[in-house]
Amino acid sequence: MSDAKPRKENGRTRSMGVSMADIARLANVSKPTVSRVLSGSPLVTEATRDHVLRVARENGYAVNRNAQKLRQARTDTVAVVLDFGSYRGGRVADPFIFELLAGVSEALSVRNLDLLLSPPVSQDARGYQDQINARMVDGFIFLGQGGRDPMLRKLARAGVPFVVWGAVDVDEPYCAVGSDNFLGGKMAGNYFAKCGRTRWLFIGDDSHIEQRMRHDGLSAAAKETDAEISLSTLSINDMSYTAIYRAVKDYISNHDAPDAIFCFSDTAAMATISELREAGLASPRDYALVGYNNIPPAADFTPAITTIEQETHLAGAILVEKLMQLIEGGRANSTTLPTRMIVRET
Repeated sequence: MSDAKPRKENGRTRSMGVSMADIARLANVSKPTVSRVLSGSPLVTEATRDHVLRVARENGYAVNRNAQKLRQARTDTVAVVLDFGSYRGGRVADPFIFELLAGVSEALSVRNLDLLLSPPVSQDARGYQDQINARMVDGFIFLGQGGRDPMLRKLARAGVPFVVWGAVDVDEPYCAVGSDNFLGGKMAGNYFAKCGRTRWLFIGDDSHIEQRMRHDGLSAAAKETDAEISLSTLSINDMSYTAIYRAVKDYISNHDAPDAIFCFSDTAAMATISELREAGLASPRDYALVGYNNIPPAADFTPAITTIEQETHLAGAILVEKLMQLIEGGRANSTTLPTRMIVRET
């Protein structure tokens, strides 16, 4: 029996240092029954579960999650790894990333799993393997491939359970969830052609698989039009708003202004519109523009941004479901989410 001493506080009895054995005695059940209730076992009746949990709450008993994890085969913790490498100085401020993160967090909470927000360990797969071997986490969700596809391929060959938000490619040996990036690029090109634009500019980084596919789709649309299209690229390897703004300013200072611009993200679209406004250019009068992601601010921006939508409300649940399939020893196939254009003012 525990040495816990109840004491009176504001007229109520409060237990200090209550153990599982104390809860079993107070609830008039066995200690294994208390253990099953607290671990969520289906082997106890709903009435017993409610009774034991009520007694536990009334006596201030809290489960020691860390000790519990040490006794289990799993940690019940998933690491989410952001693509800090694409944002210089670690300045990840794109609302799209946080929408994804919120979706993943909600899906993990439904399963009563903990989320560990983790910076990239390194570009070496060994660091992630070590986290699994040390039983720090059960698996990884990478939000963005960025330039780390070679490392992800090594990680897949090592059998580490992980899934990626990014480009879906049949040649990849790992599970990815994302939009149809090639189709998104083609939609943007078809929109420019419909608007009668002929001087197209792609703003993005072809070293990222997602963005390269978007560029390829845009290029395919240009080749299918009857008009003579010129397609240029402004290569961006820093995804932050300020860096994009400066890059667009430098480009406009040294090149003829495009009459159609496809940006790799809505954040990039906002930076582009803001800089061109200072240069005396306005959309849709002087240029058509298409962003990507359909983040909430895109609809409220001035002018409202035409964009390619990625259904982030589905992404979190799908990423977690795929990862759990891998953690449980199964297979997980890549999934392409519905991709559509949202036409607004630009």
